[in-house]
Amino acid sequence: MRIVLQRVSRASVTIGGRTAGAIGQGFCLLVGVTHTDSTAEAEWLAEKVSGLRLFADAEGKMNLGLAEVGGAVLVISQFTLYGDVTRGRRPSFVDAAPPAHAIPVYEAFIAALRRRGLAVATGEFGAMMAVDLLNDGPVTLILERAAP
Repeated sequence: MRIVLQRVSRASVTIGGRTAGAIGQGFCLLVGVTHTDSTAEAEWLAEKVSGLRLFADAEGKMNLGLAEVGGAVLVISQFTLYGDVTRGRRPSFVDAAPPAHAIPVYEAFIAALRRRGLAVATGEFGAMMAVDLLNDGPVTLILERAAP
């Protein structure tokens, strides 16, 4: 699994003119799933995301997590994170898992975040989505966990 995490002041995702999910302060997560991913990778990454300390404390140091700041998470499926552009001009997506495999892993990731007490909003898997966010910092990280 591959995640692009952005610390945000706010974020929302719109599908066909309707807001599917929105958060205030927190993390916007673009989540990609590959063929070898399972719920084990989803659980590991949910634990990592829920424990990250990326918000400033009273001294201005990144020392606070989502729970301490009352933050939420917006999770958006993003198969293009497994796009390969090493050859040619059009990306290949052969490393992205097909929906039959990716959807259960994506949903397991969302469930794992919720089990850890996080408020989670989502997009819609496979939909054409418009993402609006205000990156705070900016703080952007790439998290990855490959199956052993």
